[in-house]
Amino acid sequence: MTIQTVGIIGAGTMGNGIAQACAVSGIHVVMVDISDAAVQKGLATVAGSLDRLIKKEKISAADKDAALSRIKTSTSYDDLKAAQLVIEAATENYELKLKILKQVDALVAREVLIASNTSSISITKLAAATSRADKFIGMHFFNPVPMMALVEIIRGLQTSDATHDAVKALAEALGKSPITVKNAPGFVVNRILVPMINEAFFVLAEGLATPEDIDAGMKLGCNQPIGPLALADMIGLDVCLAVMDVYLTEFGDSKYRPCPLLKEMVAAGRLGRKTGQGVYTY
Repeated sequence: MTIQTVGIIGAGTMGNGIAQACAVSGIHVVMVDISDAAVQKGLATVAGSLDRLIKKEKISAADKDAALSRIKTSTSYDDLKAAQLVIEAATENYELKLKILKQVDALVAREVLIASNTSSISITKLAAATSRADKFIGMHFFNPVPMMALVEIIRGLQTSDATHDAVKALAEALGKSPITVKNAPGFVVNRILVPMINEAFFVLAEGLATPEDIDAGMKLGCNQPIGPLALADMIGLDVCLAVMDVYLTEFGDSKYRPCPLLKEMVAAGRLGRKTGQGVYTY
């Protein structure tokens, strides 16, 4: 299957980022959200991002106009019927995603592929709620989508080879570097990343070094662009804690025990950048 039009549900940070990546690569997009204000905000974000690329001389004004012309905005799921692939990029909430996916599954043609941009929810479980489990797959883009090369292609237990191959080909057409992952909590990147962040909190709690020195050590010693504690503040300490809780529950392994300091900071409302206070003050 050649994917020429992609439907995207959600015009927020991830949705509009995916829309931009598709449109710049010559793929037509139908970006759907619950209100016209939401989709127009998403479209404005894409336009602003493209303007920054023009200033950096990475694209021309004509390239921007061509990309924007490929993005159709809508508040109606009916417009998704034109797509060969529909990507759900709604908030990371199982019940919400389930509601959306059931609506899409009942609406689009049988041959249309459906993907979820989830970063943690079971693809196998989501697929089972549709009538096309073999045509369901995970596409975990990373933020900011236009800049990040990685896409995790997550196969549920039911995902067919044809679905996998078509979605992988699309990711490559977008200029991404996809990796294929089996369904499991956290998939690959977050499975490694979030426990590393959790361990940094243990190091901090034990007083082995200051936050600044912990982050400097990982940046200089492991060539990471940002230290784990600063990254936790960016992600949100509540999100990091929630992910560790999922791992502990799903795997039943004590190595995924959340650091007590992380739990205490979340209880105090020190969630990172979004609250102005986390490990660091903003």
